Amino acid sequence: MRKGFDGLSARVQQVLADDPFSGHVFAFRGRRGDQLKLLWWDGDGLCLLSKRLERGRFVWPKAESGRVHLTAAQLSMLLEGIDWRRPERTTKPSKAA
Repeated sequence: MRKGFDGLSARVQQVLADDPFSGHVFAFRGRRGDQLKLLWWDGDGLCLLSKRLERGRFVWPKAESGRVHLTAAQLSMLLEGIDWRRPERTTKPSKAA
């Protein structure tokens, strides 16, 4: 996780064959799974968010094609360290009538 703006945007271009200035959010996880970096273009410049979990690991999706598309809710859960593949509801519905 030593790469910064230039290194990560180069990986987006070379490995994913995508445009880092497209406005998409590109996520990179560290080898141990406890660090995450997000790279995105906001229209004025590149933004880089870095997060390290004190406990646990980021649940990482399996990518057959090298890329995965997440919904905003899935990305939010990923950033919180929640297993976004099997979220559980906090309450169960009660019986109707």
